[in-house]
Amino acid sequence: MSLHILKRLLGRDRSDDGRAVRTDGGTASSKGFDLGATLSSLRDSDAVRSAPFWLPPFLLMGFFVYGAIGWNVIISFTDFAGLTLPTYDPAAFDLEMYRRALSDQQFWLATRNTFVLLASFTALSLAGGLGLAILVDRGIRFENWFRTIYLLPFSLSFVVTAVFWRWMYNFDSGVINVVLRGLGLDFLASKWLSGGVDLGVLGGLPLVPEVLQFKLFAVIFALLWQFSGYAMVVYLAGLRAIPNDQYEAARVDGASTIRMYWRVILPQLRASTVSAAVVLMVFALKAFDFLYVMFGNNPGPTADILSTMMYRQAFAANEWAYGSAIAVVLFLVALAVVAPYLYGEYRRGEL
Repeated sequence: MSLHILKRLLGRDRSDDGRAVRTDGGTASSKGFDLGATLSSLRDSDAVRSAPFWLPPFLLMGFFVYGAIGWNVIISFTDFAGLTLPTYDPAAFDLEMYRRALSDQQFWLATRNTFVLLASFTALSLAGGLGLAILVDRGIRFENWFRTIYLLPFSLSFVVTAVFWRWMYNFDSGVINVVLRGLGLDFLASKWLSGGVDLGVLGGLPLVPEVLQFKLFAVIFALLWQFSGYAMVVYLAGLRAIPNDQYEAARVDGASTIRMYWRVILPQLRASTVSAAVVLMVFALKAFDFLYVMFGNNPGPTADILSTMMYRQAFAANEWAYGSAIAVVLFLVALAVVAPYLYGEYRRGEL
């Protein structure tokens, strides 16, 4: 009796009149599966009809981007170096390159510089862009000219920006030192790309260097000049979307300008801040072009970041597997930046 019930639940039995029995106690329809109708419906679906447009780029993206990422991960598990091709034997894969990175002081210096660049550049760009956006939003004269001047550097490539600022930072003929000397501030003229300032007694504190090198801060300032205009445009769009009623209501309540922006306006710019921050952090991780043009493949320990170290290990030292392991770490950092944003957009139904 129990076996008969089990067969009925598994759908392997039939009712007394020969029709299939459903697990919920009913009987299956005698109509059955219509393959022709299913194929016809599939051919008429939007996904199949639009396949000539989305399928080729989908396959190309999958092969050349995600396929390359997967191949890079596989190489990082090998000992690929020099001109000797690796053996793609899963039994020989190991994490030796990652263990090597964890014990490499240069890797930790590059990681520290990467996060300093990421955090400083993003925070300063957002602050500068917000200040400029508030200034423009208050209806200053020549608003369009002002907005164009600040947005123009964003249209330049990293290569052009690096060449431009390498000339600006030149000790003898750079504009910065020429202006300082012209103002009688010769003592402030410095070698911005190789010099530093002695921190004196502060150098004895933990994690504080004896000499603060200018090199990484010179890079951050140049990138800030290029991207603060982008942050300004994003914030300006957010400010223009806030109804005037809220400004007037805050003023009627007696709120000062600072209090009005702090308590009423800035909380409504959260979406603008998040989207601009993600884009800026991605650009910070892509600063390889800028550093390579300005310093070559070895910026030195005070400005070396993961992307320049990856390139140097892979294409200068021919340590392909070690370079791949550094690239995987850099990819994970980028994923940690982008993934929460994409997940948040998915939760909001924007993706």
